[in-house]
Amino acid sequence: MTVRIVRLGTQRVPDEGIRIGTVRRPPRGVKKSDYSSANWFDVWFPNLSPGPETIELGRRADTEAKWKAFLRKYRTEMSRPENSRILDLLAALSLTTNFSVGCYCPDELRCHRSVLRALLLKRGAKVA
Repeated sequence: MTVRIVRLGTQRVPDEGIRIGTVRRPPRGVKKSDYSSANWFDVWFPNLSPGPETIELGRRADTEAKWKAFLRKYRTEMSRPENSRILDLLAALSLTTNFSVGCYCPDELRCHRSVLRALLLKRGAKVA
């Protein structure tokens, strides 16, 4: 059993399990009824998305220093008790079931999902 970190909208892999969209907004121009069948996500869960100000910080991060500022701010958001508990839950679930979490960004290294991967691993999650 594992959690996969994925780019939303990409082809699913066998036994991927439920796909959780950790994005602030659902995909534009896609009917709600098509989110799952079009490989976006099965459940929209914006709680693990960066907050609006943090997203802007990441979008404007054209230097390494600005990117690091985005990462610090997002990690701070994820350290809040309500988010920390969600991460603990996902880490525990990864030991018993397959599921995936993801975002739209083309490059995981310049996306909050790289932080989600690290935070889940730190909590003992089994990550593919």
